[in-house]
Amino acid sequence: MSQIKHHVRRVGGAVVTTLAALLVFLELVMPDQIARLPPGNFWMNALVRIPIEAIVAIAVLLALPERARRIGATVLGFVLGLLTIVKIVDMGFFAVLAREFDPVLDWVLFTDGYHFLEDSMGEAGAFGVAAGAVLLCVALLTGTTLAVRRLSRLLAAHARPTRHAVFAFASAWVILAVLGIQIVGGIPVAGRAAAELARDTALKVPQDIADRKTFDREVKVDAFRNVPDAQLLTALRGKDVIVSFVESYGRDAVENPDFNSAVLAQLKADDAKLATKGFSARSGFLTSSTAGGGSWLAHSTFLSGLWIDNQQRYRSLVNTDRLTLTRAFKRAGYRTVGVEPGVTFAWPEGQFYGYDQVWDSHTLDYHGPMLSWSTMPDQFVMKQFQQLEYAKKNRGPLLAEITLTSSHTPWAPLPTSLPWEQIGDGSVYGPMINSAEGAGSVWKDNEKIKQAYAKSVAYSVDSLTSYVEKYGDDNLVMVFLGDHQPASVVVGQNASKDVPISIVAKDPKVFERIADWGWTTGLTPAPDAPVWPMNEFRDRFLTAYSPAGESH
Repeated sequence: MSQIKHHVRRVGGAVVTTLAALLVFLELVMPDQIARLPPGNFWMNALVRIPIEAIVAIAVLLALPERARRIGATVLGFVLGLLTIVKIVDMGFFAVLAREFDPVLDWVLFTDGYHFLEDSMGEAGAFGVAAGAVLLCVALLTGTTLAVRRLSRLLAAHARPTRHAVFAFASAWVILAVLGIQIVGGIPVAGRAAAELARDTALKVPQDIADRKTFDREVKVDAFRNVPDAQLLTALRGKDVIVSFVESYGRDAVENPDFNSAVLAQLKADDAKLATKGFSARSGFLTSSTAGGGSWLAHSTFLSGLWIDNQQRYRSLVNTDRLTLTRAFKRAGYRTVGVEPGVTFAWPEGQFYGYDQVWDSHTLDYHGPMLSWSTMPDQFVMKQFQQLEYAKKNRGPLLAEITLTSSHTPWAPLPTSLPWEQIGDGSVYGPMINSAEGAGSVWKDNEKIKQAYAKSVAYSVDSLTSYVEKYGDDNLVMVFLGDHQPASVVVGQNASKDVPISIVAKDPKVFERIADWGWTTGLTPAPDAPVWPMNEFRDRFLTAYSPAGESH
């Protein structure tokens, strides 16, 4: 009986040791992007890789005395577990935002992610996923630490053959690295993924500190800061201007053949509708400072003329007196309003942008159902803007920045366009939304996701152009653009960050001022239309419509 127990313990120990070695090995070779997983059989491809981190760690542990070895193994195991968690988080960030996780600045985004889970899976499902993620993190940290400690004891007990193996693998790694030998999919056999991730993660802190200093210099440079109020935007005097952001309206919406048909058809129909009322459009592209999310980064980039691509820059910006487009209009004598249906809490940034009035989710007086992250349909937002601001009698010139949210992830359920007189207080959307396909159903099918995205963008753009058709007068000028491309689940990992932008007006003099921009006639920018960084638009716009700015 004792022999059987001894044999079982030996077999059990061998199994645990094998699992520990497998866990550590896979954590070392696992990439931080799903797209970097080698094609074909991952297990076979992984098994032919040699991670340099394992070779160095074993050599270091063998050189240490027993007590120091235990401490070293504990530290290495914890760090490896932490890096594995970072890799998993990076996979999610690349899948949604097309970039890696910034451990210094990106914690605020986890709240948004949790809300998305609530919309897609319900409160119970979101809580379950969050709890599971926490348990996974604890398990990885604990399991990896114990695994490395166990392996270090085993290797120390067989120090002599282990040293020979380390020398052999180290020599092989150097040769393979010099020759650049790769497996299927361009994955190098001589791996160093964990070391590179550790280096990049550690560098985030000094990089973020350096970026803050760079931003402090950039924010002081402003060609229009000292332009007299009377010389700002003189070419738009007498005009009412609407600047509207269309959520997730990216270049792929008009150019990706997998799903662009609905958007192109709507833009063509909207061009025709505008023409019947004497309006026309010019369109181009801007390169957004973000992708997949982080709309506020794009909004601040566009309005401030500074490149805002992270939360640190955003927080720094809104604590300055930077001349935003909205402030420029305010200085030029315009009433400036923000129509922000996505604002559900206090929004002190409204003071930075220089709004006289902010209409948010509470003050827009919507009495219908929410649409996942979108608090209300875009057409309702435009109808309320008409009643609250544009239709007022005896008012002065108006600048409105309107953020539309119906095309926000998860693009379901979707409203449909209604006759303007039927919208009322929004309760009409109740039956419509209840019968529409929900996010839980749409997100089970990648093709449905893409088509739902396209339909949502078509609806948002039509809400704007239909508003112009219904209510626009000779002095209305509308600028609308996308804030960023949608998530990678729609456009893939390698999509650009470009977004369409259009200017709509009836007065031909508006377009004469921008004739040298080379933009496409109509709402659909041509593939070869100019592409500018989004932060350049403010200065180009102010130069075009503030003749005094031409000398700055």
